[in-house]
Amino acid sequence: MAGSSRKRLLLTCIALTACTAFAAVNPDDMPLAEETISAGHGKETDIGIADKAPIEHAFRGNSEKFEFQAEVNRLMDILINSLYSNKDVFLRELISNSADALDKIRFLSLTDKSQLGSGSTADLDIRISIDKDKRTLTIRDKGVGMTKADLKNNLGTIAKSGTSAFLEQMQKGGDVNLIGQFGVGFYSVYLVADYVEVTSKHNDDKQYVWESDAGGKFAISEDTAGEPLGRGTQIKIFLKEETQEYLEEAKLKELVARYSEFINFPIYLYASKEVDVPADEAADESEPSEEDEAADDDDEGVADDEEDEEEEDAQPKTKKETRWGWELLNDNKAIWLRSAGDVEEEEYVKFYQALSKATDTPLAHSHFKAEGDVEFKSILFLPGAAPMDFMNNYYQNKPSLKLYVRRVFISDDFEDLVPKYLSFVQGIVDSDTLPLQVSRESLQQHAALKTIKKKLVRKTLDMIRKLADAETSFEAEDADKSDAEAAEEAKKYSTFWKEFGKAIKLGIIEDVQNRQRLAKLLRFETSRSDNKQIGLDTYIARMKEGQKSVYYLAGESKEEVENSPFSEQLLEKGYEIIYFTDPVDEYVMQNLLEYNDLKFQSASTGDLTLGDKDAKKENKKLKEQFRGVVGWWKGALADPDVENVKISTRLSNTPCVVVTSKYGWSANMERIMRAQALGDAERQAYMKGKRILEVNPRHPLIQQVKEKFEADPDSAANGALAKILYETALLESGFQVKSPKAFNQRIYSLIKDAMNIKGDLTVAPIDETAQADEDEEVDESTVGGQDTDASEDSSDREEL
Repeated sequence: MAGSSRKRLLLTCIALTACTAFAAVNPDDMPLAEETISAGHGKETDIGIADKAPIEHAFRGNSEKFEFQAEVNRLMDILINSLYSNKDVFLRELISNSADALDKIRFLSLTDKSQLGSGSTADLDIRISIDKDKRTLTIRDKGVGMTKADLKNNLGTIAKSGTSAFLEQMQKGGDVNLIGQFGVGFYSVYLVADYVEVTSKHNDDKQYVWESDAGGKFAISEDTAGEPLGRGTQIKIFLKEETQEYLEEAKLKELVARYSEFINFPIYLYASKEVDVPADEAADESEPSEEDEAADDDDEGVADDEEDEEEEDAQPKTKKETRWGWELLNDNKAIWLRSAGDVEEEEYVKFYQALSKATDTPLAHSHFKAEGDVEFKSILFLPGAAPMDFMNNYYQNKPSLKLYVRRVFISDDFEDLVPKYLSFVQGIVDSDTLPLQVSRESLQQHAALKTIKKKLVRKTLDMIRKLADAETSFEAEDADKSDAEAAEEAKKYSTFWKEFGKAIKLGIIEDVQNRQRLAKLLRFETSRSDNKQIGLDTYIARMKEGQKSVYYLAGESKEEVENSPFSEQLLEKGYEIIYFTDPVDEYVMQNLLEYNDLKFQSASTGDLTLGDKDAKKENKKLKEQFRGVVGWWKGALADPDVENVKISTRLSNTPCVVVTSKYGWSANMERIMRAQALGDAERQAYMKGKRILEVNPRHPLIQQVKEKFEADPDSAANGALAKILYETALLESGFQVKSPKAFNQRIYSLIKDAMNIKGDLTVAPIDETAQADEDEEVDESTVGGQDTDASEDSSDREEL
């Protein structure tokens, strides 16, 4: 039975290969527009529909019977199992083909106006209606229609398609881009239908009906009993029992809004709506009785406020009434098809708000057309605010771009259309190159999609760069600060960076190809930016002559990096230092090694070199003088994590500092990794760089250590001082000491010596005998107090 059902289903799928136009409701089967609904009409629930007996279908008596020409089982596997992952697409396919049929007749009318007809026949639209009693969904258009031969040849075989044939005929001239290449999309109707009737009227033939139940055969007959279509096609779908949800107005509205919102032709749904209408006065009023007249005489002396209430009661009453009429479902226009110069700014804002369902104004937009091997049109928007929890759900965020193929919505769930870090970008992409009748999974593998992605990323980054350039230009010293429009434009990038700056930083980590473009968009504070954020180009423009590196320092806060000992010599020599205080900045700088041929140099790593020739000569002398001290110091520390102790060129007022090797984690990075709940302890141990203690030979403390070492190299006290200085430098440099307890003991010893405390710091033990006597005295005093209180309470009771 299962194989037989599949054959029947597939055979009728073949039947709809090139049905280029679909049509609407038979007026005899439904009330006229704006006519009041009869009691109970259109109000059945899905349960009530499902409980009805199955509807039997049979070919018309005067029809010609034919067999489908196709290999049924293979076609079923391709169309049903592979191409369509959900049943909703059937409506998208039928509407898109109706629009294609309307495009054809409009194209033909350009050279022969009589093709279009007159009156209502000339109205190019698509109309959808439902009949819950008969369980039918009807779609009608006034497109080109099909002749009897078209119905037989195009709907009876997969090899023929009216649309494809039209394109072949128009290949030598005409605007063939209007005509979509359709075929297998028609078969999607059998995802929801167990019987289909296609009624079609072509200008060159009579009106015919094609019908099939996907059982391997179809029939064609002249339609003499049905309502004349004038021109066009209507398809009546008899829904399966399990697909009755498509008889609900809300479901159809949702599908049209999702898939066909920007179809070029109006789409109408024959829908119900509750309206307020005046109540029937004749039914509400009655002749006044004698008792009523007597009561009126008794009430002549009522107050004015009661008379006002009577006047209000006399106002016309209304009641709710359900009426039917044609409701337009796609009033948003596909403005991306127009030239960018023809679209007003207000239209872009309205389109953005309709697309994103947001109320804010976009910061910028990019409207462009891509040509070449892959052609598509697109409008991209930068939102004014980030979605809620945008960064918290960064890797779960879906892209905000909608993909259309010839104005037919395909999906908004293509994760490969834009990279993750640009998932906040709103917009549409409408391609004439991509195929229409394939699933999202198949389309993701299409080669053209990679080209589209590359161009979208470039256009998006260009759009963001223009905002950044506007800000940089306004902040320039020679800029006109009184220009209100320029000032407003300059503010946009600071808003963008506040909302999406982290995403750009993650893009630097993830997108190798566009890393330099993204680096141009970075914003940060520096030692000379006066609490303002600048970019790398601004930093480079004011670098010192001869400066070969971009200096930066990363920390937990701006206050921390401003007061860091790492930057003392850099600031003293007039270098500008970039302050990175965002945790993600450390990851960024591990990937961004250079910009415009300038290397990035961390102020906290051991490979920092400063000074001119004279300074280098002086440092060389100091190294010779302190050679013995630094060697002794390293031995006194006896710490495997300490790689070296050496003379520092980065310090001015600090005695010593701890730096890391070039490729190891900085102190700030170690802090960030310790905070990771699921961090890898083994990897952390591997990535921790070897530590280098740099000492300032000009500092009094270091000079005193040198003197003490030279006086007594084996002194334990000197060794303790060396360890204290190292551990203090660890804390100031942002690291943790290995043994806080041992460090504290050494600090306490220093305090003891400063306070001239003799002996050690051992606390004397408690005298247990004296403590017991003291506790006994406390107990006796407590009991005595309780007896006194009891006597006082007894006296009080006697007085009472």
